[in-house]
Amino acid sequence: MVESGADGVAALRDADLLALRELVPGTGRSPEDDPTAAPIGVRCGRPLPYPVPTEDLPVHLRRRAESTGGRYIGALFAFDLDTPPARRRYTAARFEVTLADPRALTVRLDGDGGTLGLAFPTDDAEPASATALHTVHAARSRPGWLRRLASRAGAPRAQGYGLHRSQFGWAYDDPRGDLLVPRTHGMHALLELPAGTTRLAGRLDVRVRVGGGRQGYAAGLRESVVFDEPLGPAAAVDGAAVRLCMAVDVAGYSRRHTPATERIQRDLAELLSQVRRAAGVPDDAVDPQPQGDGQFTVLPVGLDESVVIPRLVGALAERLRELNSVRPADDRMRVRMALHRGLVKAAPLGWVGTAAIAVHRILDSAPLRDALAARPATDFVLGLPDVLFQDVVAHATQPPLPADFVPVLIELPAKNFVEHGWLYVGPEAQ
Repeated sequence: MVESGADGVAALRDADLLALRELVPGTGRSPEDDPTAAPIGVRCGRPLPYPVPTEDLPVHLRRRAESTGGRYIGALFAFDLDTPPARRRYTAARFEVTLADPRALTVRLDGDGGTLGLAFPTDDAEPASATALHTVHAARSRPGWLRRLASRAGAPRAQGYGLHRSQFGWAYDDPRGDLLVPRTHGMHALLELPAGTTRLAGRLDVRVRVGGGRQGYAAGLRESVVFDEPLGPAAAVDGAAVRLCMAVDVAGYSRRHTPATERIQRDLAELLSQVRRAAGVPDDAVDPQPQGDGQFTVLPVGLDESVVIPRLVGALAERLRELNSVRPADDRMRVRMALHRGLVKAAPLGWVGTAAIAVHRILDSAPLRDALAARPATDFVLGLPDVLFQDVVAHATQPPLPADFVPVLIELPAKNFVEHGWLYVGPEAQ
């Protein structure tokens, strides 16, 4: 029997089980050579495929879908490993999928829920992308599966391989050898299938590396596990809408005197209005929430983020440069900006939703604060979650480009919050 992971992620239910198999030590080492090099049990879950309508794909995939005419399918995969033998531990694990139709291919691999667009404020996942809306809806039939995609503090992140191929997978590797690979795993892929495809078929393979004992050894399945799942029509998602959220905060606000803070509030409100208009968002389309030394804004539904985000960043850099060019060096306005995306709605005292909370956690995080403090010549820094980087920035042809960002980990243990994000440092003032 496979146990739950140390972080409380539930083991696979029998109803969701595809196969229970053994991972056998590889050739060249046998259990007789080392009594602790014994077979290890693995439970493979039935893959969960679900259609994603073209209009709910990220912009770059929407354009691809319009040209290829293919069918796009999200797919969740899961497997559990037995507790390793005494004095042993997992140092690596690989989960591989080979689709039966060689014309089928993967267009996106998600190592955790962050890249897909799932947030985990509680045990329930909340969507931060249109694709993730369909994931959440489909996973209602598989309790606990989405929790497997939550980022785990102190655990290695899965790395996908095989993009744009019919054979692909995820690797959990620990090159330092000091982290335990989780025993309960969940992964997500977005697949492009030929038009008219009605089933998702293929085979699964699992391999692990076990450390400790006399020496480490590799183990894997003797035979692949075959799967064949039907594809139904795209399901309605209750008309929910996903929106882009923007939060901005002025650095050094609290140490200024009252006349200066009044001027900063006035200047910031005007500056951000100019920035939004430059990105194509008119003032009458938003209702910004003032926050003393900052502002929070939920942008309209249906924006082309591949256009809006570069314009927001470019306009912020330009307007700050113009504003600060006529101010003394010690009176420049310097800001942190964060973007996030998710399901939000208006409430009596403001916007509510996971993205409205998460965008402020990024805004107030140590990586953004430290970056702005360490670079006194820059006017602003920008932070955003993995899902926006993967959906928008990774495919950008206009600045800021992918190479302009560095990965950061935003971790708040007291709030059980772990999110992989990206940091952009604005240009230095001339």
